[in-house]
Amino acid sequence: MTHHDHDHKHHNHHEHHDHHHHDHGERQEPKSTMSDKEKLVKLLDHWVAHNNDHADNYAQWSGKAEEMGLEQVARLLKDAADLTHAISDKFIKAKETI
Repeated sequence: MTHHDHDHKHHNHHEHHDHHHHDHGERQEPKSTMSDKEKLVKLLDHWVAHNNDHADNYAQWSGKAEEMGLEQVARLLKDAADLTHAISDKFIKAKETI
């Protein structure tokens, strides 16, 4: 390994996270919790859509694998699609409980 001199700084990826922990005897308003709930609802919706896109892709490739005579691969990809839909169902149920 060679040593090199340079003027730029290396940043740890954790440096960019803002962590504000202020306790000045003030009571925090619950609006931050509500904001987190709203964010969670949006994330759950996103995860369902994202998972379903993946599941559809797995199912499509399952069909292609079957056409190629790759029955075991086709079965495994179909299983992956089914499992991915099952995960989406968990996200949907989670959203319903919020």
